[in-house]
Amino acid sequence: MDIQFVGENLLPGKIGQFLIVLAFASALLSTISYFFATGKQPEVEKSWQRIGRISFFVNIGSVIGIGITLFYLILGHYNEYSYVYWHSSKALPVYYIVSAFWEGQEGSFWLWAFWQGLLGGLLIWKAKSWESGVMTVVAFSQLFLSSMLLGVEIFGMRIGSTPFILLREASDLRAMAPAVFADPENFKNYLKFITDGRGLNPLLQNYWMVIHPPTLFLGFASMVVPFAYAVTGLWLRKYKEWVKPAMPWALFAVMILGAGIIMGSFWAYEALNFGGFWAWDPVENASIIPWLMLIGGIHVMIAFKNTGHAFFTAYVLVVLSFVLVLYASFLTRSGILGDTSVHSFTDLGMFGHLILYNVVFLTIPTVLLIWRWKELPITTKDEETYSREFWMFIGALVVTVACIQVIFSTSVPVFNAAFGTNFAPPIDAIKYYNQWQAPFAILVTMISGFSQFLKYKRTDSRKFYSSLIASLLVSVVVTGLFVWVTDVYTNLMYILLSFSCIFAVLSNARVVTQGLGGRSKLVGAAVAHIGFAMLLLGALVAAATSNPVSINETNFIPVKDFEKVEKPGQNIVLYRNEPKTMGRYTVTYVSDTTIAPNTYYKLNFKVIDEKTGKVKEDFDLNPHVQVNEKMGLIASPDTKHYFTRDIYTHITSAPDKAEEHGDHEGHTEEENYKAPRILNVSVGDTIHTASGIITVKSLNSKPVVKDLKLDPKDIAVGMPLEVDLNGRIYKAEPLFLVKGNNTFDFARNIDDLGLRLRFTKIIPEENKMELQVYEKPQQAKDWVVFKSIEFPFINLYWLGTIVMVIGFCIAIVRRKKELSPRK
Repeated sequence: MDIQFVGENLLPGKIGQFLIVLAFASALLSTISYFFATGKQPEVEKSWQRIGRISFFVNIGSVIGIGITLFYLILGHYNEYSYVYWHSSKALPVYYIVSAFWEGQEGSFWLWAFWQGLLGGLLIWKAKSWESGVMTVVAFSQLFLSSMLLGVEIFGMRIGSTPFILLREASDLRAMAPAVFADPENFKNYLKFITDGRGLNPLLQNYWMVIHPPTLFLGFASMVVPFAYAVTGLWLRKYKEWVKPAMPWALFAVMILGAGIIMGSFWAYEALNFGGFWAWDPVENASIIPWLMLIGGIHVMIAFKNTGHAFFTAYVLVVLSFVLVLYASFLTRSGILGDTSVHSFTDLGMFGHLILYNVVFLTIPTVLLIWRWKELPITTKDEETYSREFWMFIGALVVTVACIQVIFSTSVPVFNAAFGTNFAPPIDAIKYYNQWQAPFAILVTMISGFSQFLKYKRTDSRKFYSSLIASLLVSVVVTGLFVWVTDVYTNLMYILLSFSCIFAVLSNARVVTQGLGGRSKLVGAAVAHIGFAMLLLGALVAAATSNPVSINETNFIPVKDFEKVEKPGQNIVLYRNEPKTMGRYTVTYVSDTTIAPNTYYKLNFKVIDEKTGKVKEDFDLNPHVQVNEKMGLIASPDTKHYFTRDIYTHITSAPDKAEEHGDHEGHTEEENYKAPRILNVSVGDTIHTASGIITVKSLNSKPVVKDLKLDPKDIAVGMPLEVDLNGRIYKAEPLFLVKGNNTFDFARNIDDLGLRLRFTKIIPEENKMELQVYEKPQQAKDWVVFKSIEFPFINLYWLGTIVMVIGFCIAIVRRKKELSPRK
């Protein structure tokens, strides 16, 4: 007999699952319709095309409906649904609940399908004669993404994972709480005991994670469009025509995906504690590889458009850029990187499904290429060495080789799984990849610099060398100054990369200057090149010259096993209100504030003039930590931004701050305090303590008691208190509660003052209240261990990103104008 579970709201889940099936079916119908429309007579094409359009718009509507339904469940905290329980909680503010929407695999697949659907809608509007072929490919990709949400099993293979599966179907409730759910009545009424979800991963509780994933997945989704144009070009024998309409989309894809990747580095810089913005993590690599591949593809597309040469290379790079997006999805979602990356998802049993997605979209363009091979516009004529397109082609090949190196190293776990090998990934990933990628970066930036002195097809060698030598000489002088200012002269590779980046900036700036004089054709590309070179230059200097400023000469931290996880010589232990000198800074641990589940530490930094004793600089940083039951101490940094450097500070060890409320049955936190002073007080009374003067304010008859439901007959009263310490006011409001025949109190701490305050009794006949005041003994010092790192000239990295995006925008506008019919 079926168990009747109590309190479940099943209708939204059924609606959501229906919409998933509808999205899948409509994507299938759209794919078939557009396929039969492609290449047919106009009347036949219009008939099939109409069906394809209608069914694709049904898909878009279904996908939006899925999102609305899932968001309704998350926002309403319907914990009977597994996705809601594992990714959200009532403690999260709304903007983090939005992040919880795409924290899981199912939510991120939905996000991808949503963006791809919107892009498909734009293509229906804008693709014109290319619509049928291009939309066949897009709708087919949408079919696969929709299938990722199905959550069914066919012939033993898992097809997707639905976000609408119930918690009791996805998890073993009895294993989660054996003592509770062993009772059949409790099991039927399990929602009574599951009052909140598990919440969002603490590492993702950052505002960048609200905007980074949508941007990144828009980039992933947009990569399918140039792929679709390339495939359609071969399919319909439009071997040269596909490049022109594909170009703006390719530029848009690299702009958005690049912005998404850099947003991820912002997140890493602000939320993670590895001390940087790029760690060559396998998931980071998986996102940057398709981006670089399409950048190479764009340059070869331009060369092919201008000369008719390099068709094969252009086609292959564009195709591979999208296939590598799918491969990146396989790496991050199959669970194969579980031991090598902190970013990857766990395996949901879709290993075979993900492989199929990759194989199908690699097979289609490969078969087409073989089928049309004899007709392809492949030329045997060599390019002129003194031509821009020749060096664009060489630059694209260098980028491709760089990508292959990253792919090969990142795919070590895949090789081990496929061939039973036991290769180990690089121990120091940052050092390993930097050593390999620095020479490629030098070549690419040098090519992007001197190719600006070349014209398409043929350049006069004398003019080329005269212009080139002048720029090289200026670049040598500027590099010398830059290397001297930034202290990167200790490493030859750093000097060479600095020179190549500066040369690229100056050479491309020349093109921008010419564009301001009326020759604006290449301005977008030049600005993008400048941004990319600045980005590399900023990353180089920040990574090469970053240094810990929290130097501990004793090389000892009095925390058990600290040396196993951190370097004691690069960390400082601070006791509250006891300043310590750290280089030019005097640092003081001022206070800490716990806003569950995070504890925020206030560290004051001062720069004091040694001669006059005057304070030249004074600022506070507020790094915070969270003790997570699965991940231990999660530290999020805070940063002081200067024009030429950043001071990046994070907590490396801290005492565990207990939750600050309890009742009469045990006050373990009070063991850290002296015996309480028990006082009978009235409104307006003042109490003198070693920590300041306490004033009792008017009682609050409607206090807010977190996580506690009050019945109409319950009595809850708050006692607002103000503590004056040398003119600085601190506030607290301990609570007293009468519930039925029982009394409870909720203490409040003022950690800055070492005070704990309890409102324990109301004495109505005397018009007084009982207040218990706990004070910490002087020897019970609060402490924290922190690390500060200086990142010189890191603003070059962020500024380069902005300049690069602006360059892409200019290039997109220019390429869109090329598509407009001439008057």
